[in-house]
Amino acid sequence: MKKVFPIVLFSIFSVSAFAQHEHHNMKQDTVPAKKATDSMATMHHDHATMQHGPVMSHAFSRNLPMNRNGSGTAWLPDEAPMYGYMFHTKKWMYMLHGNVFLRYNNQDIARSGSRGAHKFDAPNWVMGMGQTAIGKRGLLRFSAMLSFDRPIMGGDGYPLLFQSGETWKGKPLVDRQHPHDMFAELSVGYSHAISKDVDVFGYIGYPGEPALGGTAFMHRPSSLYNPDAPLGHHWQDATHITFGVATAGVRYKDFKIEASSFTGREPDEDRYNFDKARFDSWAVRLSYNPTKELSLQVSQGFVKSPEPLHPDEDVKRTTASVIHAKRFGKNAMLNSAVVWGYNRVDKNHQEHSVLAESAFSWKKNAIYGKYEFVEKSTDELALDEDKFGHDGKFPVSALTLGFNRKIFSAGKTDFSIGTQATLYMPEKPLESLYGSNPWAYQVFIRVSPGLMR
Repeated sequence: MKKVFPIVLFSIFSVSAFAQHEHHNMKQDTVPAKKATDSMATMHHDHATMQHGPVMSHAFSRNLPMNRNGSGTAWLPDEAPMYGYMFHTKKWMYMLHGNVFLRYNNQDIARSGSRGAHKFDAPNWVMGMGQTAIGKRGLLRFSAMLSFDRPIMGGDGYPLLFQSGETWKGKPLVDRQHPHDMFAELSVGYSHAISKDVDVFGYIGYPGEPALGGTAFMHRPSSLYNPDAPLGHHWQDATHITFGVATAGVRYKDFKIEASSFTGREPDEDRYNFDKARFDSWAVRLSYNPTKELSLQVSQGFVKSPEPLHPDEDVKRTTASVIHAKRFGKNAMLNSAVVWGYNRVDKNHQEHSVLAESAFSWKKNAIYGKYEFVEKSTDELALDEDKFGHDGKFPVSALTLGFNRKIFSAGKTDFSIGTQATLYMPEKPLESLYGSNPWAYQVFIRVSPGLMR
């Protein structure tokens, strides 16, 4: 069964690529278009155009470019690249995108510690969305995201040193990245243009993503080449799969403020079901795109009882991020992000995380790197309290360097080979378990939609 799912995912991309080829007369340029409308008159013209073919705009605004779409309701820079397949009907525009890594992953290649592991696996996700104009000012959209992590990798996910979060068989997952739920997003949203400068919008997801954190790692152009989740995932963007979320917001020019009510409890061990919607947590986020190359956000939230093993612990989470996209001619791009996340449970449990990543792509090649710093507690790393202390806090740094090269394309689907290495730099007290500066290494084949042109 595990061998079947990579073939299924490959088939999805291949069929989509063929369909996209059949719609070759419908093209999207790699360089973001000007804002979808510059005046209400143009908006009315776009509505008339919708009768013959849908406009291509942002998912939550007919007045913003499509390239600003992030995850959930988050923003990317207008210069961000888009990868995917696009299809049209008379009134609807559809997109499909995703990422699949067929990979060998070895954490701690020298076996310098006791917590490393290795595995053949296939991190993956596939996402589809559709949107259509409603009247002269409205925009309706829906989105669905699937991940086959669970049937491919099992309930305990994949090896990743110093990673933590969620559970398997009633025990915390440590030094492993948990599999994502099969239904990672099922959402619907509506936006209404008050004027060319002002939109109001609403978003409901079950599951979905609240307004907490910036664009999730799976959708940032700077991290698309890297199969691994960030070590600070549960400080920065772990709420990207939330079973029950409602968001409302308003945009004024290049500012946006939004608020969410959502379920604080993280997904349970059954990755195929729909968890109980609780709506017991909240978040607010302010976003600003000062230029076409930059997207900024700050957000804060109250997350009610996120961990089932610690039901009495609530988290106050604060995040900030800067995402940058720069183009060099037609064939080269630099995409970067700096993300900070902070969790506070009480005065004895306050932990920071920072991530800085970049990916430079040109022609068929891409080089990328990531630096991470995160503070992990005794509990997060499942350490012996008698030896490491009940309230111990241990800074961990990690540096990753990688390379991708596209080897061929089939229709609109790219097949690339890649490799990356990670150097972990834990504090000395952790060396008895992890060794001194353990190395991780992986090689993979990446299957993904091509750059939209």
